[in-house]
This record gives sequence, C-alpha cells and structure tokens, in this order.
Amino acid sequence: MADPYDLLVIGAGPGGYVAAIRAAQLGMKVGIVEREHMAGICSNWGCIPTKALLRTAEIYGHMGHAKDYGLTAEKFGFDMDGIVKRSRDIAAQMNNGVQFLMKKNKVDIIWGEAVITKPGEIKVAPTKKKIVEPQGPVPKKPLGEGTYKAKNIIVATGARPRVLPGIEPDGDKIWTYFEALKPDAMPKSLVVMGSGAIGVEFASFYRSLGAEVTIIELLPQIMPVEDAEISAMARKRLEKRGIKILTDTKVTKVEKTKDGVVAHVETKSGEKQKISGEKLISAVGVQCNTEGLGLESIGVKIDRGAIVVDGHGRTNVNGVWAIGDVAGPPMLAHKAEHEAVITVETIAGQKVHGLDKTKIPGCTYCEPQVASVGLTEAKAKESGREIKVGRFPFIGNGKAIALGEPDGLVKTIFDAKTGELLGAHMVGAEVTELIQGFVISMNLETTEEDLMHTIFPHPTLSETMKESVLDAYGRALNI
Repeated sequence: MADPYDLLVIGAGPGGYVAAIRAAQLGMKVGIVEREHMAGICSNWGCIPTKALLRTAEIYGHMGHAKDYGLTAEKFGFDMDGIVKRSRDIAAQMNNGVQFLMKKNKVDIIWGEAVITKPGEIKVAPTKKKIVEPQGPVPKKPLGEGTYKAKNIIVATGARPRVLPGIEPDGDKIWTYFEALKPDAMPKSLVVMGSGAIGVEFASFYRSLGAEVTIIELLPQIMPVEDAEISAMARKRLEKRGIKILTDTKVTKVEKTKDGVVAHVETKSGEKQKISGEKLISAVGVQCNTEGLGLESIGVKIDRGAIVVDGHGRTNVNGVWAIGDVAGPPMLAHKAEHEAVITVETIAGQKVHGLDKTKIPGCTYCEPQVASVGLTEAKAKESGREIKVGRFPFIGNGKAIALGEPDGLVKTIFDAKTGELLGAHMVGAEVTELIQGFVISMNLETTEEDLMHTIFPHPTLSETMKESVLDAYGRALNI
C-alpha cells in the first residue's frame, strides 16, 4: 500500500485534472486515477475536437461565399480523412498537455478503475478500457493496481451519452458523438435526435459539408434551455441553411435498412412520418458515470443519476466529494473546472463562495453561434420581477456588416427596479466569445448605468452588447 495522499481524484477530465493541479499548488500530495485517457471526454471526444471540426466547416463555408468578399475560390473541396486527422491530432495535443501539467505539478498518475471501499480508501483494478497514454516525457512510472488511502477523495468521473431503448448505438448506422467525430466517409444524409448543443453542432457541421440533415426535437423549441426568441432566430438561420427541423416530435422507432436508417416519428398532434437517413446521431443527453465506484455501499446519496453535492462539492459522506458532470447539471467543462477549484480550496480550509449556477454561461458553436447567461425572459417574468428587455440586431453594427455577418441579435434582461442584469442572450457570429463580458458584469453586480458608462471599442461586435443595454432603457443610438 502506498503512503497516504492528501487527495485522490477519480477521473482526469477538466474537473479532475484541475482539482489535482489546484491541490498541488496548495501543497497537497495528490494522486489522480484514470481508466482511459488524460483530459477526459472534453479534450478527447467533446469540446475541443468538435470545435476543430466546426472550424473546418466555418472555413469551408467562407470558401463557398468567396465572391461575396471579392475573392475567387474555384474547384475547392474537402478531404474527410484530413478533417478527422486534424481533429484527432488536436485531441492528442490536449492529452499530452494535461500529461505535462501532471508532471509539472508532481501529481501521481494511477492507471486503472477505482472503487471506493470506504471513506479515505480506494482500490484500483486493471482497466477494461484501452489506455491512451500521452506521448512524451512522463512524470515518473505511472502507478496502477493496488489500494490507496487519502484524507479526501474527489469523484470526477463525468458522463456518457444517454442510450434510449431500441435505439442503441451500433457504431455503424446509429452514432453517438464518438462515431460522429470520426466518420469513415461523409454521409449523404443524417438524422439527428435531440437539439441540445451536441445535436445542433453536429447538424451544423455535417450540413456545412453538404449532408441533408433533419433534426428531431421532443420539446417545442430547439436548444430548449435557451431564450425562446434566440432559439427561434437560430432555428430560422439553420433552416435557411437547409436543415430540416421537427419540434414537438418524438421518435417512436428506428429501423435499420440496407442503405441506412428510418426514424418513425410522431408529432404532438398525432401526425406520423418516416424520416430516412444514411446515419442517425443520438444526441438525447448524457448520463452520469456513477456505476461501479462503490458509492452506494458507502452511502453516498444519488438523485436522478447524479451525486448530490452542496455548492462546495461536499457529498453526504465525510471526506468524499464530487465535481463536474457526475455531480449534475449543467454538464459543462467550465462548470467542472470552477467546481474543482471551489472544492479543493474548501478542502484546504479556505473560505470560498459556493457555486452560483445562475452565472454559468452556456455556448453552442453551430452556425449561427448561440451564447447565454442568467435568466431567460420567460424565467425572469416567472420570478415575479418587473423587467426591462433590450434588443440590438447585428444589422445595426458596422463590424458585423464588414464581416459579412449581419444576422444576429443581442438581448439583455434587467430588473426594472434595481438595474441588475438578470440575463443576456445572443445569437450570431462570435457570440461565444462575447458572452464573457456579460458574465463578468453579472459577477461584479454591474448595473445598467455602469454598462451604459462603459466605453466599448469601435468597430467591434461588442458594441451590440452596449446597444442592447441602451435599448432596454429606450436609449439605443444605432437602430
């Protein structure tokens, strides 16, 4: 048995590796257990490689509109193998980067599958997964099978694609995001189940490269967590690009055929249709990886599949903590990283503000991009507050017109009595970069007056943000 650790982290994704680094910075002896690959789903199969694909799609789309910019681009095309290779190479680079960070911070890597046998103790067995070891120098010989002790254990095991009965992914005709990230060939047609960030991003990518795409969503609007007005504008843009969208529609059955799949769907009104596609992507959410960790045996409380924690990562069992996707929604890498720091600093005895989920931004990197933070207009009204709502379209912004990106909207929601910024919602070019300005404003408790007296540089897309604030109070200047 190894010497006791101050902290053992189970899972080396964005939450886990950040927790390990912060703990090491605070002088703790740290070990991190991983069964497959450093950097987790986000860097290997999620956030980063998908953005690499979407960047390719964006450039390809610009090439198709070269003449709009006074340019000539003829006989251009794409190489799917090259597109996938670039994405996978970037994922490998991220994997290697986390390995370097473990070395830099003297964190022990323990390869294998962990089970918590009791508070303060885990057993690590050989992994059933194929370990993807990073290239380059290692901190020291990685550890493996054995029993390890620690004063504290953080569970950061993430989540995996949700599987619906009868629509189980087969790696061939029915895909999850794993298969969608590395297709052997470009499908001519695609059915996407679910219109959250994953579904819409893949729909956008494949449509950009020429596939016929149909999105099927059970709820009344696509991107269900977004403000209804923003969602409607995004839908209009996606449909303009040729993506077919069915909302208030459920998939009742999926048939595999010689040429692909047939999705049997039924609308809310009872109308039935058959939607054919060469491939089907199941993007109906994710489920937490809580199985096989020994959580039930030591009494850790689990609710609706997620580990129950307070705002500081505490479970109901002393010395056992949880962060990231496994600790429940929103299931976002940046939420996991922030939780990691809060939890480790709490373990270290520091006074830390708990996680405020109302100030966690959400981003969808489709074309058009969508980004938001805080309350939607509907939620703000439900809270009983009197509100002021501002809107500013990209068509009134010089930089957007110069970029050839005039379709977009910034929407802001304020408490009419206090001037508190309650929510911000955006659709259009680069809004995933712009949203952080509103996130900072909310964290600093900035009022509408503060924002109105802030100078935004010209010409930039960020000016749409100030104009939206001005519009909420009847003072917009450029529309």
